[in-house]
Amino acid sequence: MSLLSKNVIPGNHGRIFGTNAKENQDLLDIKNKLLELDGIKDVVLDTAIFPREFTVYTTKILSIDTIEKMVKSVGFHAIPK
Repeated sequence: MSLLSKNVIPGNHGRIFGTNAKENQDLLDIKNKLLELDGIKDVVLDTAIFPREFTVYTTKILSIDTIEKMVKSVGFHAIPK
């Protein structure tokens, strides 16, 4: 595996994750939990499609595992695309 496949790198393109959360409040809970991580600049939610997706923008390199664990702590899954 490469640096790009196991990490979210800083930049304007971000990394898209799919999730099994359906309700808007659940997605907001995920967003707020992720924003607690050092290095996450923004989380953009896409509620117009199913399954729901969110894009994570960072200011430093973060592992995908770290993001997945934070989302699991809220009770949902995050699958990188």
